[in-house]
Amino acid sequence: MDTTEVRKGITAEQQQELDEVFERANKALAIIETYDQARVDRLCQAVAWAVANKRTFTRLVEMGIEESKLGDAVSRMGKRMKIRGVLRDALRQKSVGIIEELPEKGIVKYGKPAGIIACIVPTTNPDLTPAGNAIYGIKARDVVIFSPHPRSKKTSFETVRLMREALEKEGAPPDILQCLTRVNIPMSQALMARADLIVATGGQPMVRAAYSSGTPAYGVGAGNSTMVIDETANIEEAARNTRLSKTSDFGSGCSADGNLIIEASIFDRLLAQLQNEGGYLASDAEKTALRRAMWDDEAHRRGDTVAIAPQQLAQAAGFTIPADRKFIIVHGDGIGRDHPFSGEKLTTLLAVYKYTGFDQALAMMRAIYEVGGKGHSCGIYSFDPDHIHRLAMAAPVSRIMVRQPQSKANAGAFNNGMPMTSSLGCGTWGGNIVSENVHLKHYLNTTWVSVPIKEDKPSDEELFGSFYDPALEAEVETITT
Repeated sequence: MDTTEVRKGITAEQQQELDEVFERANKALAIIETYDQARVDRLCQAVAWAVANKRTFTRLVEMGIEESKLGDAVSRMGKRMKIRGVLRDALRQKSVGIIEELPEKGIVKYGKPAGIIACIVPTTNPDLTPAGNAIYGIKARDVVIFSPHPRSKKTSFETVRLMREALEKEGAPPDILQCLTRVNIPMSQALMARADLIVATGGQPMVRAAYSSGTPAYGVGAGNSTMVIDETANIEEAARNTRLSKTSDFGSGCSADGNLIIEASIFDRLLAQLQNEGGYLASDAEKTALRRAMWDDEAHRRGDTVAIAPQQLAQAAGFTIPADRKFIIVHGDGIGRDHPFSGEKLTTLLAVYKYTGFDQALAMMRAIYEVGGKGHSCGIYSFDPDHIHRLAMAAPVSRIMVRQPQSKANAGAFNNGMPMTSSLGCGTWGGNIVSENVHLKHYLNTTWVSVPIKEDKPSDEELFGSFYDPALEAEVETITT
């Protein structure tokens, strides 16, 4: 996207803010590039503690929910653990000078800053996303300019203000981190066009804008997390984890369980256990009402049903549910674009499907990802290694969680080895350049230094195997005409 074209869509005040922000960013970049490993590690700790301590994060969570009217304060508090996880991963890696050596290949790798990063902040994570991006950005000796979602911009601005204050206390330029104030779509586009790198976490229109900006970008794909639950599953564990994943921040995340594909012999028992965990099983009439409330006639999801309590969701559909219910369950009425319950919900509702035979489970899983969510996440509750392997071979996703609550595990957890992040790459399936969790290495440029090694040149017999024919390699006379 040409920057002159972008500028036509922003006001003079926005242009002035953008110019000033980039001027300060370049000055800060010139300073942070000189810092050694110990210095940037300390700065990472400083900014992380500034927002991840319980007192401050509680205030940010309450502020974000009040401002956006989205999400659940109790479960959102758990996201401060993700900041700790990002800090853990960052501190355990090198980013300055030599970051990796491969002596057998004669390779030494050096870490270099990516430069000025434009970070697009989603309305559902106005505090977590800036904190995580700041930690990785500072670790890589980048500077980061945040473009908050208009619906939660005050929360993001306050989060960045606290981190800037922490930098200043450490004698570092606070402009290593900045947050735009006059935000709208044209302003975000103008930011992305001028940055060196984009990390875009949010809705698909913004991610597509990032990829079309002309700037290298890491984006995320849409989710539609689907869990396969086979006959070997621990039913209590599967139901409990489903509740944890589905209710986290009122199902606002792309990773929240949306569909359960359950083996027929355990279907009734699991459904009963889901209700023991706080699920409300909707009747056919209530399901019809939910469909009308959640999607329009063209099956476009209505924004006012996203990330709300199940009681609010039921009320929007015209019925009531008990106050102790934590999520709503509907029987899947088919899979496909004409069956919106098989798509992404982003709220406290999930669909359940019954299968007979694991081949059918895989077929249903594939059909669901044709509706949406390719590249994102899938999961399985099973103790059958063959079923886990077959799902891994078949699922068009970048990550599969085994016996774990999807929305609390796939972006990294303290009991798995996934890199901690708030940005989940979805590969070419989801229109992304990476099919892994976006973490420190994606914030770095890397210089490879190569020295000579002992020649590693296999013979033709080794390379070509049974195709090799020595007769065709025999010396031939030059053909002249």
